[in-house]
Amino acid sequence: MKRIMAFAVMSLCLTFQTHARENSDSIAAAADSAYIHGDFMTAASLYEDIIENFGVNATVYMNLGNCWYKQDEIARAVLCYERAYLLDPSDDDIRFNLELARTKTVDKVNPKNRFLPAVWFASVRSSLDVRQWSVSVIVLFALTVLCVGLLMFSKKYSVRKISLGFASIFFVFSILSFIFAFTQMGNISERNAAIIMVPSVTVKSTPIESGTDLFTIHEGRKVEILDSGMKEWVEIRLEDGNTGWLPLSAIEII
Repeated sequence: MKRIMAFAVMSLCLTFQTHARENSDSIAAAADSAYIHGDFMTAASLYEDIIENFGVNATVYMNLGNCWYKQDEIARAVLCYERAYLLDPSDDDIRFNLELARTKTVDKVNPKNRFLPAVWFASVRSSLDVRQWSVSVIVLFALTVLCVGLLMFSKKYSVRKISLGFASIFFVFSILSFIFAFTQMGNISERNAAIIMVPSVTVKSTPIESGTDLFTIHEGRKVEILDSGMKEWVEIRLEDGNTGWLPLSAIEII
């Protein structure tokens, strides 16, 4: 009886998943059609419906960004491209669209010189998404175990020597893959970056309207959130290292 109940529950879950997938594909097809015919507002509404009802997806976020870009809503486009890039930094189309949208913003970014190993780390980490890095961890660790098994049970010295070498290599790369997957997952879960969504905002020295004006930034600018403990203000940092406070209403979290 328990087996029958378990089978019935599993069948219902699979049916629900299949139905949900069909609905998602149907809405995506309608959104794609609206986009092709130049109805960008309808397409954007449908893509947002997919995200709200079926979960986040890098491709859908990119398509939504394209809709906003076509309507010259640059801040919204940048926000969507950033969200897509966060989910899949390995996608060249997402990266290209993001850089293109950034050229339309008022502020031109002048980041501080970064430590070369940090640049290399970020570049390699972005070559795959978190799912692909996770698969790499599993595959590389399985190969490590296989090589260790050959090392332990083979009687031939040459085989044991080669197994030791490959086991070491696979183990090191599995650790690196785990680090890349872990840091990417951390970036997705922490969400400590945001986009300026208002035409312009003056950054203050303190979280009050009477605070000293430090500098002004414009819509589409990416900022790092340092402190969100205040109810209506957040402390931010720019790529060039400048920090200050601005109203929470001026940003939207990536």
